[in-house]
Amino acid sequence: MASTSDIRKGLCIKYNNDIYKIIEFLHVKPGKGPAFVRTKLKSVTNGKVIDNTFSAGHKIEDIRVVTQKYQFLYNENNLYHFMNTDDYNQISIDKAILDAPDLLKEGELVSISINTEDGLPLSADMSASVVLEITHTEPGVKGNTATNATKPATLETGASINVPLFINEGDKIKVDTEKGSYIERVKE
Repeated sequence: MASTSDIRKGLCIKYNNDIYKIIEFLHVKPGKGPAFVRTKLKSVTNGKVIDNTFSAGHKIEDIRVVTQKYQFLYNENNLYHFMNTDDYNQISIDKAILDAPDLLKEGELVSISINTEDGLPLSADMSASVVLEITHTEPGVKGNTATNATKPATLETGASINVPLFINEGDKIKVDTEKGSYIERVKE
């Protein structure tokens, strides 16, 4: 058993007869009244996100997990297939468990947390950013750069994000996997 002081991003806990992963948390100590922890929990079974508040010192049941590096191979329908880089075993994960499946490129490495009790995958964490190529975007209009103007662009994975006007087809850009937003252009 853990308590609210052990809460951290990525921790998997049992709550309301389901397994949740903590995706956001905030320790709050108001001037009046007891301290508490405000959390955002994502169900690993159905992908539903809920808000919950735990009072300070509240006991939570954490789940023991093993995290290993896996390489993304391919996807079919809602199943994404990964291969363990150590022993070459393959596993399939439902799309709901993944945080940003539309930003996954074949060959990309992800960290997959596996429940030690039943051997089922709980979550897949991508790196903070990925480098992807722009496959389609409209040309930027000259002289329209006084503000932070953006335009839609399609990435090699099929995802669509907004990029600055100076980005062209064939450019490689760095994308924030948590927010799904443009970070910078990558020079080769």
